[in-house]
Amino acid sequence: MTNFISYFRVSTERQGKSGLGLAAQQRKISEFVSGAGTLIAEFCDVQSGKDDSRVELHRAIQLAKRENAKIVIARLDRFSRRVSFIASILEQGIGLVCAEMPNASDFQLHIFAALAQEERRLISERTKAALAEAKRRGTILGSNGRNLAAKNRKAADEFASQLREKLDADVLRRSYSEIARHLNDAGVTTVTGGKFYPQTVKNYLLRFDPN
Repeated sequence: MTNFISYFRVSTERQGKSGLGLAAQQRKISEFVSGAGTLIAEFCDVQSGKDDSRVELHRAIQLAKRENAKIVIARLDRFSRRVSFIASILEQGIGLVCAEMPNASDFQLHIFAALAQEERRLISERTKAALAEAKRRGTILGSNGRNLAAKNRKAADEFASQLREKLDADVLRRSYSEIARHLNDAGVTTVTGGKFYPQTVKNYLLRFDPN
């Protein structure tokens, strides 16, 4: 059976209420993996898809390389919005599976990514034109989400701190696999509401105490 690593991305907390929200992504991936292999870890970023330097994304990529696992995503744009980045991942031999179109070949993923990128370019041009016209008319333009990254980091740090408080010294001396089993048995969930895996435990504990 194939080992899979799930990767989720939402741009804002409000997307949890939309069709691109976390719950919708989790449902699609769960339905796919249940009949295709074993899920060994999950990663989630709350960040814009324009930026490919996402911490959790790169952790997922590194783990996929080490474990010879495939990365499974709900939709292609949840992984990246740039064709070049998607191409570079595939060229490294990392398997990428889109639960929305599980039978798509690497070539087809390239095509779909290129079409989506061009559509976003056209939308961007129309948006810029509309903003320029609004500015010409004297409309005051504001910025939205400027502090989102800092807010997300703070939330992750707070969750890691709370998790650390749930674990006594005896539990912390155990392996990451044993700690993950302990948390799952106790009904504790990750910040995304999912199960704990050894890599998940390691990520949280190192975030709280890198030493």
